Amino acid sequence: MSPVALTFDDGPDRTWTPPLLELLRALDVRATFFPITPRAAAAPELLARIRDDGHTVGLHCHEHLRHSRRDIDWLRADTRAALDELAPAGVRPILWRTPWGDTAPWTPTVAREHQLRLVGWTADTHDWRGDSAEQMLEETRGQLVDGSIVLAHDGVGPGARRAGAAETIRYVELATAHARACGLSLEPLR
Repeated sequence: MSPVALTFDDGPDRTWTPPLLELLRALDVRATFFPITPRAAAAPELLARIRDDGHTVGLHCHEHLRHSRRDIDWLRADTRAALDELAPAGVRPILWRTPWGDTAPWTPTVAREHQLRLVGWTADTHDWRGDSAEQMLEETRGQLVDGSIVLAHDGVGPGARRAGAAETIRYVELATAHARACGLSLEPLR
């Protein structure tokens, strides 16, 4: 049986990441975070807390731009800048979720150069739209199965139509209860 993985992009956020971490701790759930690295560098205490609480930290980006609209030299520079910003916190990611899940033909090449494994998702909360927690659960309920990877956001990223992540935090509580009622465990990606 494979666990369900809750994943969070676009943080850390000084307003929304702390209550999310509190809830994850209370639920005894470990998750995976894919930060925008300037945000992580600006909040090193949050990055340390994510790591120290047993969550996995992957690579998202330095600049939240689509790979398919950039060349390989830009992608190499962005990836290096992102990894360099995570290094002082003792974080060396092995997982990489690209912004919007967008890749270019050269994305796998850059991933191999840095020994990164590209990670997508199988259940999208669409939390960036500002839907209620109940709406998000309704949309993802049938996708919370063995091995599913749930996409959510602990930060308000580019293109978001919501002001904050309160409903995402409520969704985590509802989705965790649903997954456990179905006999599923929740674990970070490794």
